[in-house]
Amino acid sequence: MARSGPKAKREYEIEIDNLSHDGRGVGRLDGKTVFVAGALVGERVRVQQTGRNRHFDEARTLEVLSASPDRVEPPCPHYGVCSGCVLQHLASDRQIEAKQRTLADNLQRIGHVVPDALLPALVADAWAYRRKGRFSVRYVEKKGGVLVGFRETDPRFVAQLRECRTVVPAVSALIVPLTELIDGMQAKREIAQIEFIQGDGPVALVFRNLIALCAGDLQQLAGFGAAHDVQIFLQPGGVHTVHPLRDDYPALGFDLPEYGIRFEFRPLDFIQVNAPLNAAMIARAIALLEPGADDVVLDLFCGLGNFTLPLAKSAGEVVGVEGDHGLVERARDNARRNGIANAEFFAADLTQDISAQLWKTQRFTKLLLDPPRAGAIEVLKQMNLEGIRRIVYVSCHPASLARDAAYLVQERGYRLLQAGAMDMFPQTAHVESIAVFEAG
Repeated sequence: MARSGPKAKREYEIEIDNLSHDGRGVGRLDGKTVFVAGALVGERVRVQQTGRNRHFDEARTLEVLSASPDRVEPPCPHYGVCSGCVLQHLASDRQIEAKQRTLADNLQRIGHVVPDALLPALVADAWAYRRKGRFSVRYVEKKGGVLVGFRETDPRFVAQLRECRTVVPAVSALIVPLTELIDGMQAKREIAQIEFIQGDGPVALVFRNLIALCAGDLQQLAGFGAAHDVQIFLQPGGVHTVHPLRDDYPALGFDLPEYGIRFEFRPLDFIQVNAPLNAAMIARAIALLEPGADDVVLDLFCGLGNFTLPLAKSAGEVVGVEGDHGLVERARDNARRNGIANAEFFAADLTQDISAQLWKTQRFTKLLLDPPRAGAIEVLKQMNLEGIRRIVYVSCHPASLARDAAYLVQERGYRLLQAGAMDMFPQTAHVESIAVFEAG
């Protein structure tokens, strides 16, 4: 871990020759690697050191002495303070190129595998795309009261936001009213966070209340919900305690019109944050998997059925497996509501022993994986892949994809046909990607 101290404040100039996986510029000073926030490849910058480590130092950009042609003026007034998006100073088309390089570098350096071809990067709108997230809330008297926002670059603090250019407009417009709402509540010191989510209809807000709310605070929340046409939920404890302020809210949901499917979800359920990119990602996954009427497809880490139900429109049969029992229930409900009879769902922790799972004994012809950041190595090592001709792997972390790709290629005899980045989170360093494997 980087250490701070008297030497951590020194200033110097440095040339930047690379971009790190987390979006910082990388240079060298006296033979030591330096990670510089706010710097781009090819730039010479004046920096202030912010941390020291035996193997590397950390710094932040004070002045750009020689700018990259790819540098743009960040449009967000909170850039540099809020940690929500750290790549606003890099042109959007260059961001996705950097993510393609990160993916290729991880595959080669960690997995020692190279795809036969790189897929064209998937992109959608660069701004106003985020439909799900979490604002931190903190009462800070020295800053004038309540703060609502993402964490600052120093994660000990909450950024005092008045807008956010990456969240959907309906959510950005709520930031100031939410700040004023909570500042007027008795429980303003006990609201820890607000989760937001929006499908095709109204925004839903989940308030994490650390104490029971008084009648006056509940009345204020109800008035806020009515005035801004948002659904209000409270979470006094764990996820199971989430409940609506009113019982008559319509179901949250979003449509995939190209497949004639509507998904319904609850306010803390996982959905992909970028709706247009999600639709493009589903289309690409199906095109790469090439499901047909004779195929039995296994969809691991299936969630609400984001891929499962569209796959069922062209595959003979699809089996979805997910560790969250609530999501499995909602996936089954979504299949039933959409009249999809050839999709079946099971609940199983795919990081643990699955030898007793009945679905595992079924013979599959194709496999889709969409695991969390940790990847899918535990379940892959337990799977009988015989007969699975093609695997499509959707990844939210290129390092775990690279590790799992190495296993599939070097241990299980698959060939990595194609891989490419997908810009699910523009303006951030987050790399989403997709890869397709074929049996040897």
